[in-house]
Amino acid sequence: QVQLVESGGGLTQAGGSLRLSCEASGSTLSGYFMAWFRQAPGKEREFVAAISSWLGGDTSYADSVKGRFTISRDYAKTAIYLQMNRLKPEDTAVYYCGAGRKLSPDPRQYDFWGQGTQVTVSS
Repeated sequence: QVQLVESGGGLTQAGGSLRLSCEASGSTLSGYFMAWFRQAPGKEREFVAAISSWLGGDTSYADSVKGRFTISRDYAKTAIYLQMNRLKPEDTAVYYCGAGRKLSPDPRQYDFWGQGTQVTVSS
């Protein structure tokens, strides 16, 4: 089985920074694209950023976070990261990592999910 575990969430003020991590356990995700999504109360799960399964491959960002967030991947491990800078109250959500066979903003394209980590940005 594959388990993804997010960490690094917390509470910060507007303008602050957080770094999220997602680590896999129990299996290897060779060939998988990985992504970050978020879900705020009462809203659908929203695409944040994704990264390809191979070194030097594509990355993709939602317009709302482009220029502020950076996704990265440790290709020697099954781990991805999300560096979040200049956070806004609108970024408040539970952040999830996912793994799938396509780089896509559609959460239905992802096969495995973590349990999520809460990010709260106060004003």
